[in-house]
Amino acid sequence: MAVTESLAEEAHGPAGAVHEGILRRQSARESSARTYARALPIVPVRARGLTIEGADGRRYLDCLSGAGTLALGHNHPVVLAAVRQVLDSGAPLSVLDLATPVKDAFITELFRTLPPGLAGRARVQFCGPAGTDAVEAALKLVRTATGRCGVLAFTGAYHGMTAGALAVSGGAPEVQAARLPYPQDYRCPFGVGGPHGAELAARWTESLLDDPKSGVPLPAGMILEPVQGEGGVLPAPDDWLRRMRRLTADRAIPLIADEVQTGVGRTGAFWAVDHSGITPDVMVLSKAIGGSLPLAVIVYRDDLDVWQPGAHAGTFRGNQLAMAAGTATLAYVRENGLAERAGRLGTRMMEQLRADLGGLACVGEVRGRGLMIGLELVEPEGTGEPASGAGSAAVGRDGAELLDHGFAAGPSGGGSHGAYDPRATASGREPGAYDFGAAPSEGERAAYDSGAVPSGGRRGAYAFGAGPSGGERGAHDPGAAPFEMRPGAYDFDTMPARTPRPAAPRLAAAVQRECLRRGLIVELGGRHSAVVRLLPPLTISDEQTAAVLDRLADAVAAVARDEERHGPQGARGHDSDPCPGPGTD
Repeated sequence: MAVTESLAEEAHGPAGAVHEGILRRQSARESSARTYARALPIVPVRARGLTIEGADGRRYLDCLSGAGTLALGHNHPVVLAAVRQVLDSGAPLSVLDLATPVKDAFITELFRTLPPGLAGRARVQFCGPAGTDAVEAALKLVRTATGRCGVLAFTGAYHGMTAGALAVSGGAPEVQAARLPYPQDYRCPFGVGGPHGAELAARWTESLLDDPKSGVPLPAGMILEPVQGEGGVLPAPDDWLRRMRRLTADRAIPLIADEVQTGVGRTGAFWAVDHSGITPDVMVLSKAIGGSLPLAVIVYRDDLDVWQPGAHAGTFRGNQLAMAAGTATLAYVRENGLAERAGRLGTRMMEQLRADLGGLACVGEVRGRGLMIGLELVEPEGTGEPASGAGSAAVGRDGAELLDHGFAAGPSGGGSHGAYDPRATASGREPGAYDFGAAPSEGERAAYDSGAVPSGGRRGAYAFGAGPSGGERGAHDPGAAPFEMRPGAYDFDTMPARTPRPAAPRLAAAVQRECLRRGLIVELGGRHSAVVRLLPPLTISDEQTAAVLDRLADAVAAVARDEERHGPQGARGHDSDPCPGPGTD
């Protein structure tokens, strides 16, 4: 089954010389800050859909997609047609913040896709054409609107590389934001995972806000990613997101949702917050909204619109080609149900990867949401022996169960790995108590909308810039927590800690190289760069999906065999040439 073809006859001829020459000049002339070019020594010259062709004639399946920018893949016909129409019309290409028919069409289509609680009262700010500048704008906006300075952010977050965006990211070199635990199963900071871990993370956040001696004053805002991408492909539980929305609304804290990578259908809903039904106060949007061209905006509630003229600006915020390409992309995804298809396809892909790779000791977990998929590589040799059932990879939040592969016994394990098993608590639970995927009812949805009038008609409780009534910081009722826990849920004497295997960035890098040998482009991410990431375009065909899964599974298996034979020191992954031969079918 030939999905891509390799032009092997050109690989070592004149085309190969052009390829090598361009790479040499790049190395000699470009900044040492370059990243993707180091791990992916290719020189793209043509691209269509999922396929990239390099200057040396090799062809690759691109599951990097411009770090999620290419919702429709490379050079989709509707995008090219939209761009050509603007070019042929004689319209200006850059107009600062002036009104144009192209911009008007973009805003109209964008507002059509927004969460219902935001669309009817939204304002949009066009920023410099990068997600990081939109993050800066969002932070500046909530600080201006509330008159407060501090920000709540989460461990593992990635919001960009400019100063303010970096300060609220997980890798910030200095502490300028209050850092909160982000819920995850495999490496839960509390050692329990599942709904228990998410509940503990939520309670930590509430305690920090309501404790007058926490050292964290009432902040200007909270910023979060509905799925942490660079943090390791970690989908936030829907109930946890609803909890964050409730506690921020109750305390007059604007909630910023960073949808730079998760937006435009990527996770199986048009916006990742749609899964939980929450309405953020501010949404940060970039990447796919420009249809492959640079564009970034923030969309926010009208009562936050306190900007002074020129308070945030950017020379290239009037990029007409990007707006035209973005309008075409947004409409195509919406009209063709690509978000829903991404959800179904992503579930099938993760199930297939778990089935194919579950028996490998170096695979810790397969996780994700929609077409944001991550495969975490772990050290086969770790603290303790693999738990029973180690032939099955751990299943993330989209799976039916959480199995115990890749975990060692905790200090109170008593011979048991102690992994939280939803099967054990699901029986006898109250209906919906742990149903993290359930969408809220219309009444519940209104409760999560910070614009809704609270019971008793006290709308002023949500007025940004005003503190909670009576000078109290916390009006939230702990008894109203959405996590219904069975008796004994926090009995840590009977629930031993989970200890996952150490992350294995060297194995992840080896998998990336082996994928490239086979004509597949993947990205690495996660806290230790140990997560192999897939971000295919939403237009990927079933045939192409099968080819991607085959190549990835074959690459991981090759690395696992090499590790078993030679160990860390003799692994073939240290070869200097990551793709010595042409891509294969």
